[in-house]
Amino acid sequence: MRYPIILSSGCGDNRMKTNENKTTAAGFMVPHPPLIVPAVGRGGEKQIKETAYAYERVADEIAALKPDTIIITSPHSVMYADYFHISPGKGASGSFAGFRAPEIKFSEEYDTELVKRICGLADQQDFPAGILGKKDAELDHGTMVPLWFIRNKYKGGRIVRIGLSGLPLTDHYRFGQIIARAVSDTGKRVVFVASGDLSHKLRKYGPYGFAPEGPEYDKRIMDVCGRAAFDELFDFDEDFCDKAAECGHRSFVIMAGVFDGLKVKAEVLSHQDVTGVGYGICTFYPDGEDESRRFLEKYIEKAEKECSEKAEKSDDYVKLARASVESWVKYRKRISVPEGLPDEMLARRAGTFVSLHKNGQLRGCIGTIAACSGNIAEEIISNAISACSRDPRFSPVRADELNSLEINVDVLGELEPVDSPDELDVKWYGVVVSCKGRRGLLLPDLDGVDTVEEQINIARQKGGISASEPYRLERFEVVRHY
Repeated sequence: MRYPIILSSGCGDNRMKTNENKTTAAGFMVPHPPLIVPAVGRGGEKQIKETAYAYERVADEIAALKPDTIIITSPHSVMYADYFHISPGKGASGSFAGFRAPEIKFSEEYDTELVKRICGLADQQDFPAGILGKKDAELDHGTMVPLWFIRNKYKGGRIVRIGLSGLPLTDHYRFGQIIARAVSDTGKRVVFVASGDLSHKLRKYGPYGFAPEGPEYDKRIMDVCGRAAFDELFDFDEDFCDKAAECGHRSFVIMAGVFDGLKVKAEVLSHQDVTGVGYGICTFYPDGEDESRRFLEKYIEKAEKECSEKAEKSDDYVKLARASVESWVKYRKRISVPEGLPDEMLARRAGTFVSLHKNGQLRGCIGTIAACSGNIAEEIISNAISACSRDPRFSPVRADELNSLEINVDVLGELEPVDSPDELDVKWYGVVVSCKGRRGLLLPDLDGVDTVEEQINIARQKGGISASEPYRLERFEVVRHY
């Protein structure tokens, strides 16, 4: 098997090894601050000279490796919620004109053979990646900053540019596995550049301010990268990453997927936070196969076991929702209301919401504010089917996902008008925001929604109500079933 060389925007190792039976492999996480390019920084780059020195070392190693292809995953390339975009065409150009340095230009050719193979494997696996979508001709700065260092030392090799997605971290890891297989199939010597800064909230004086999650994220990610403990990348909660305002985590996870099943030697080269944004560089070198490092398999096995244990302990509301989802996904059949349910589910009418989560991320959520069916049981069945198949934000749930789904059911109380946000409680009450026939609803006690103001704003936006429009508020209580 041929191993890809990997350059990942964030952290990397300087030990280059060769083997007659393998392509040399190395990985690098690197940041992408335009400031680091002297023509852009205009002296300001001196404050991150430690990062620049580490970057130079990375570029030297890549030049020594002489890759055929440089794969770059960039948070600033085209990004979709449910799709990994691979830049199409024969090539692209770009410059730092947007950063007052138009003289710094790039003209890059794409490795169309490798792109074709990645797309082919993705199609075979029904994986959401390919060249569909925007035809972006301009290179982004998340791509150009690494290329500036690399091209100063190495002019050879074509590139492949890939955007990140809003899909779960597990899908980013799986995409890395697909890329590794494509590299192996084509027999190319490849550098993978996972471009990404760390937290953007490290200092009060920084452009994005300070959040306590910022320094914690940087400390954790540098520790994980320094140990090549790629299984721990899955442990970074989405809400935590959002509050830390990081941009490279998904790049790093794709890189980890490329190294799936391999021993990896890691070395931290640098970490700086003087601008209020974290810049980390580490190196990674594979050192033979290691079946114990099949991290995605282990993670899914653990997640499915936990889901199974929760499902066994769930109450009748959730068991009914799960049975509805499974019947619809497997057979496209709506189940009948089963016997033996609690009287409340059969005698009472109420609005309900059914929420599906997979690997800690929302996978579908549909509900009704007021009762639309004869009883709560029928309401749950209808909303469970909608949550798994008709939520416009997500593709329909597949049969192979059922064992990984966590399901909960919310039963809504009566709506009560309120005169002021002071009568709301983000943990206890859900909210409905209304204006001229438009309504937006948000359930209570949601991860990442910590204030009444946030709750109202999200509900307002869901209802298509602008901040300048007058609106009225209603609250409701919820009984949540797990």
